[in-house]
Amino acid sequence: MRRGILVAALALSAAAQTPPAGVTLQVLTSEAMRNNPEIVAAQKSYEAARQRPTQESSLPDPMLSLGYVSVGNPLPAAGLGSQVQSNIGLMFSQEVPYPGKLKLRGQIAAKEAEAAFQQYQATQLGVISRLKQAYYRLQYAYAASDLLARNRDLLNKLVSVSEARYSVGKAAQQDVLKAQTQVSILETRLVKLEQQRAASEAEIGSILNRRPGSALGRTEPVNPKDFTVTLEELYAAAEHNSPMLGRERKMIERSELAVNSARKEYYPDVTLTGGYFNQGSMPPMYQFQASVKVPLYFWRKQRAGVNEQVDMLSQARRTFEATDQSLHYRIKDDYTMAQASFKLTKLYAQTVVPQGNLALESSLSGYETGAVDFLSVITNYTTVLDYEMNYYDEALNYALALSRLEEMTGRPLTD
Repeated sequence: MRRGILVAALALSAAAQTPPAGVTLQVLTSEAMRNNPEIVAAQKSYEAARQRPTQESSLPDPMLSLGYVSVGNPLPAAGLGSQVQSNIGLMFSQEVPYPGKLKLRGQIAAKEAEAAFQQYQATQLGVISRLKQAYYRLQYAYAASDLLARNRDLLNKLVSVSEARYSVGKAAQQDVLKAQTQVSILETRLVKLEQQRAASEAEIGSILNRRPGSALGRTEPVNPKDFTVTLEELYAAAEHNSPMLGRERKMIERSELAVNSARKEYYPDVTLTGGYFNQGSMPPMYQFQASVKVPLYFWRKQRAGVNEQVDMLSQARRTFEATDQSLHYRIKDDYTMAQASFKLTKLYAQTVVPQGNLALESSLSGYETGAVDFLSVITNYTTVLDYEMNYYDEALNYALALSRLEEMTGRPLTD
């Protein structure tokens, strides 16, 4: 009778338990896109950058001057009409940069806006990746806690069996003590998982910009896709979709335009001035002049400006190379991790755990008949539990690696 109860409890511990319906990752992702401060700040930074190209490509504001010249006393219009020098006038000035300068400045600002958009996309991917990882850790905490709780029930039944056998002189007292020790060990692991669950909930609440202590609800099971993507496909996806690389490309293009703009500074700007002067009864006077800004100190100013932009262009290219190399390394690192974890989850689920359960069932049968000692039962029990926990560990590592690959490549890899 007891053997039937133990076997049934063992089968329950090995079966997958579907958690009750709760908050979904899709709902949390939508909320993060709306409310996360980092995403909103990056969006506003991009929207602000979009306003700069028209400002940079526009002519400088003109200058309007009103004034008078008086003769005899400082009052306005003194001597007007009787003295040649006396007048009331209006002057208009407009600075006109050398042709091509304004266009280049606008193009530079446009590239900066495009880089800000890439940064906005990178922020979105980064925040969503962190959200997914926190969600997967929370889901792991729930699943692992359920597993330990089920195994605690099984272990309590083992304690009852060992106590019953001890009471009739068929088992040693150490059997009971070992079983009780294992129950205590399970309790410590459950406490640790509870702490991990609380930390993951707090992280998700922070990402969603919720008030501290806001209820989240239980996660729904997440089943990542089978690992069928190749490393070359991930490299290609990063080359086309990665906002980190996209931003560095835009900064290179921006620096190339900045070099051309710095070279344009060798050419002079012109300020056009026109004026009208009323002289009362005498004929009015008109004035027109063109003032040229001469780059007289070009060897100290313009040449240094060109060298500065050339160095910044070189820096932008090296930054792109460093980002590209780092991205390739991280992609391969997470790819190998995901590949290994995916294989291990299949191995644990299809081979290791079932075989461990068979060994445990066999030892249970032998223990109840006296053919196997309690130490063998406990050893097989803890081994199966470790195998099942290893399965959840590898499933978590697999999901975390996929979420990081999504951030780097911009390619969806999880449901």
